[in-house]
Amino acid sequence: MATEHDSHTTGTQAHGGAPHSDVFPPFDTHHFSSQLIWLALTFGVLYLLMSRVALPRIAAILEDRQATVSGDLDYSVSLQKQAETAGALCEQLITEARARAQALAEETHIRLAHEAVEQRKTLEQDLHERLVAAELRIAAAKERAMHNVEEIAAEAASAIVQQLTGKTPDASSIASAISTVKIA
Repeated sequence: MATEHDSHTTGTQAHGGAPHSDVFPPFDTHHFSSQLIWLALTFGVLYLLMSRVALPRIAAILEDRQATVSGDLDYSVSLQKQAETAGALCEQLITEARARAQALAEETHIRLAHEAVEQRKTLEQDLHERLVAAELRIAAAKERAMHNVEEIAAEAASAIVQQLTGKTPDASSIASAISTVKIA
C-alpha cells in the first residue's frame, strides 16, 4: 500500500514522473543546458531563414522602392527643367508677340495717318476744283446777268425816252449812252 510519502509524491509529480519543484520551469537550472541548445538551434534556424529568405526579399523591395523613388525624382527634375524651359520660351514668345503687335500698331498708325493726309489732299483738291467751277459758274451767271442788265437798261431807257418825249429813240444812241455810264 501506499505510504504517506508515496501519496504525497504521487500528487506532486509532473507528467513525466519527475518530482515537482517550486521553480518556474524555464528558470530551473536542471534544464538550462537543454534550453540553451534549443535556443541556439532555434536562433540558428531563424538566422538562416532571415538571412537567406526574408532579408534578401526585404532588401530587394527596399532597392526597388529606392530605384522607383530615385527614378521618380529624376523624372520630376527633368519635367521641372522642361517646364522652366517651356516657361522661358513662352515668355520669349509673349515678348516677341508684344513687340510685333507694337510694331504693327505703329505701322498701322503711320499708314492711317498717310491715308488721312492723302484723303485730306484729295478732298482739298476736289473742293478746290468745285470752288473754281463754282466761281466760273458765278462769273458766267454774272456775265449773263450783266448782259441782261444792259438789255433791260436799254429797253427801260428806250421806254422812258418814248414816254417822256413821245418819240422812239435810236438803239445806237441808247447803246452809246449805256456804255458811257458803264465806263464811269
